[in-house]
Order: sequence, then structure tokens, then C-alpha cells
Amino acid sequence: QLHLRGFRCLHGVDGSAGMLERARSTGLYRQLQRCVLGQEPLPAPAGHYDAVTVVGALGEGQVPSTAVPELLRVTKPGGFLCLTTRSNTSNLPYKAELEAVLQGLEQQGAWQKVLTQEVKCWEKATSEEESTEGTSYISGVIYVYQKCPVPPTEE
Repeated sequence: QLHLRGFRCLHGVDGSAGMLERARSTGLYRQLQRCVLGQEPLPAPAGHYDAVTVVGALGEGQVPSTAVPELLRVTKPGGFLCLTTRSNTSNLPYKAELEAVLQGLEQQGAWQKVLTQEVKCWEKATSEEESTEGTSYISGVIYVYQKCPVPPTEE
């Protein structure tokens, strides 16, 4: 969808060689690199990207919430971060932990919230207990933040 909307300089990272191969086969990415978020720094300099997205990876046993400052590090001042997580019952502790990190960065003045949007039918549920209101889906949430510009230095 990003490519269809004119975004042509896409870089990607994943901890799985198989997922990187799958991404490579789409022909959409200029650069793909292996990186395990939360265990190693992103392979990019500070302030490198106009926008950073993490979709489908922020959850228990995947990308830890402690990786969020690293996502912020590689984003340009004024750039955007779009993050998502699931709202199913088993992910609620992680979601609360993630939201505490997001709020903490906002209180520190590192970024400002642009949008938080709940999505009822986020993805297919793997069990009846996880489904939202009798559907076969679980809910999720989208967070969009804008990195604050670098404050002017005093001379």
C-alpha cells in the first residue's frame, strides 16, 4: 500500500532470514537487513528516516517495548513513527507496558502523539477466547507519533 501511494525508498529489517527473503521477492525494498530489534541496534545512523513503521511485531515474545527508543533514534526530527500492537486478552500486559514507554517518551518531549486508533477487526483470532465480541477477529491499535524537532542550542 505504501508503494502504491508513491513511497519508493523503502528499507526493511527482520530477525528472520526467511521473512527477509519473502520481502525481497516482492521487489518493493531498496534495502533489507537482518536485525533483531531489542537485541541489537538498527543498522542506520541517527536521524536517518523520514518515517519508521512497525506493524505486526510489537507483542509478547516478539519485539520488546524497550526497542521503541531505538526506533525513535533512527527517525529524523519532525519524522513520523507508526506502531501497532494487538489488543487481544493475552497481549494486554504487553500493550500496557508499550503504552507506558510511549507515554514516557512523550512526557520527556521526545515526540508528540498524532493519533491513536483502535481497530476492532485487526487480524484473525487463533482461538475463540481471543476473538472480539464473537467475531473471528482480534482487535488492535495504531499509534502515530511525530518526533520533536531538535531544540535550538544556546550560544
